[in-house]
Amino acid sequence: MAEHLTEEDVRNIATYARIGLDEQELAQMTVDLNSIIDTLEPITQYELDGVEPTFHPIGGLSNVMREDVVEESFSQEKALENAPKQQDGSFLIPAILGGGDQ
Repeated sequence: MAEHLTEEDVRNIATYARIGLDEQELAQMTVDLNSIIDTLEPITQYELDGVEPTFHPIGGLSNVMREDVVEESFSQEKALENAPKQQDGSFLIPAILGGGDQ
């Protein structure tokens, strides 16, 4: 059987994680975490001596990003041709922080 957490253990975890719990929440969190531990109990019954840890379920992956190659891009006029509003060669969007009149 797995070792269960005490309320003191949960209080220490909450303090470390900077989570404020009152006494009722602390009691409920202790029950919930111990329930999770009980749910995971069957995993501890497997014989895992000599099994190498798996860091990714699909081994041998490598970065599949292409090389960063400079290519021809849109002109400013082409990028702005479908913009509903523009001003001085830029997109004109509504102000979201106030102080604007658009």
